[in-house]
Amino acid sequence: MEYSGGHSRHYTGLGDFLRRAGSGLGPGPVALVFCEDETEIDTTLRHHLHCGFRPVLAFAPAHFSLARDVAARVHRIDYSLASGTAVPNAIAAVSNVRPGLWMYYCYNAEYLFYPFCETRTVAEMLAFHTEERRDAMLTYVVDLYAGDLTRCPDAVSLDDAFLDRSGYYAQARPDPTRKSPKERQLDFFGGLRWRYEEHVPATRRRIDRIALFRAKTGLRLRDDHTFDDEEYNTYACPWHNNLTAALMSFRTAKALKRNPGSTGGIRSFRWRNSVPFEWRSRQLMDLGLMEPGQWF
Repeated sequence: MEYSGGHSRHYTGLGDFLRRAGSGLGPGPVALVFCEDETEIDTTLRHHLHCGFRPVLAFAPAHFSLARDVAARVHRIDYSLASGTAVPNAIAAVSNVRPGLWMYYCYNAEYLFYPFCETRTVAEMLAFHTEERRDAMLTYVVDLYAGDLTRCPDAVSLDDAFLDRSGYYAQARPDPTRKSPKERQLDFFGGLRWRYEEHVPATRRRIDRIALFRAKTGLRLRDDHTFDDEEYNTYACPWHNNLTAALMSFRTAKALKRNPGSTGGIRSFRWRNSVPFEWRSRQLMDLGLMEPGQWF
């Protein structure tokens, strides 16, 4: 089955998709977009189509709607995210179908940026990353938030988006099986999860995610957004720094404003280190929020 786009594909569930289309995923890279609510679903899908993902799979409850132009280009899979294992189960199932295929996952209202993404496709970037013998890529989940919560009470605004320019830090990742930390792995923190940590469970405060990875039979995503293959969780190979990317995400801002325990105390997410997001990769590289590595 050809996935190059141009006509709609709608599946009644993950099993239906795997039976009818799973073996025809094409060369990839494939994007899995998990829609938790109806916020900015269409812009999220358009963004990742523009990046060059082929195909883009939209996992969403059956009652969620898509714009006509988006529905004609993505592969809609009716899917409930109510279960805590819904995302790992979907990733594992698609990964098992095509070992070696580059995959990516995100949620709605999240937008992938990588070095030079304005002029280069995600396939070009991953081809270079593969040449460096890497099977996964670290991404930083960078919080976005609306500058005016009075006008945008759900904290989401693409036209008035802000991010924190500082306040990010890393700590060594403990290895429970030994006294020394895990090799080439760090826990990264910052953004709204750091500034409002009293409202965020300790297990959800990290901002690192292995959002880009090569499919492998039996590969499993864990609850903390790491994989059960420890090499996938490393930020670089042993001999030099590698590419990293950024996931620009309204997800935390949405949650903080929807949570009854936190919304009342937040009149604005802006602070002295807030800057407008320019929607370009150079800004993120200048802020140190992603690394071009040896790719120029």
